[in-house]
Amino acid sequence: MRIFLLPISTRRTLIYCERVHQQLDGKGPSIVDRLVNKANSTWAEWESDKTGWKKKLTVYGNEYVFSRIPFEEWGLKTLPSSTADIKITEVLYPDMFLQKDKAPGVLETLAKERQNLHRQRMWYSVIGLPLTIPVGILPVIPNIPGFYLTFRAYSHWKALSGAKFLQALCDKSLVKLTPSKTLNQMYAAGLVHPTREVSRNARLPTVEEVKGVALALEMEKKNPVEDVMLLRRWNGKLLAEKFGLPGMELEIERAVEQVEKDITQTREMNRRSSKPSQERKHL
Repeated sequence: MRIFLLPISTRRTLIYCERVHQQLDGKGPSIVDRLVNKANSTWAEWESDKTGWKKKLTVYGNEYVFSRIPFEEWGLKTLPSSTADIKITEVLYPDMFLQKDKAPGVLETLAKERQNLHRQRMWYSVIGLPLTIPVGILPVIPNIPGFYLTFRAYSHWKALSGAKFLQALCDKSLVKLTPSKTLNQMYAAGLVHPTREVSRNARLPTVEEVKGVALALEMEKKNPVEDVMLLRRWNGKLLAEKFGLPGMELEIERAVEQVEKDITQTREMNRRSSKPSQERKHL
């Protein structure tokens, strides 16, 4: 198992765990795994419909529900749910874009800062489930509120379990931080090239070129607290291809989209708040 620590911007980081294929042990999948697999297959069937409420529901869910779930939650959900038999785990990260002395702190923050939130919202979803029973009794109409609360309860439980797993790794000093030359090169290439195709067809930057990109990025910051993007949305596919991890692409794209939106909103708010003071100076 490998964990990837992927800085999306200078202030926000995505954690992604390489999915390990479960080995057959004669026990078969757990009840939770069977329920999740059934839900995933049902959702896929609904997505394949051409028209109808099932198709509309999946389109709405993908565009307005899943896309709004914080990428930090999605990242934690890729981590194992059990802390049993944990062992030293390699954590790959681009040390040219995430300083080595800051990496442990980032891991600690990702492990601890969202545990209370996921615990509280998991129980809110569970408590709300019985209230949706009357909807399930209605003929023809599916219990969509119940489905949603069930999904959110499971999602928060999975994220909470992933956070606990990560905290256990940190507390027991089982994290092996490994700077990745490949990640450094892919990050630098994404910042230098304008499109995915140009980057795909170009050679990877040398070590010196990577250092130059990282240095230029530091110098371009307007102030030390400003958040600056380190990844582009199209670079997620190239990173996923490079490491042979298809699931990484969606997680990166979702994270980049959310962080870009937050940065844009923050800059707009700062611009508006500074405008009155500028106007008073001219009075």
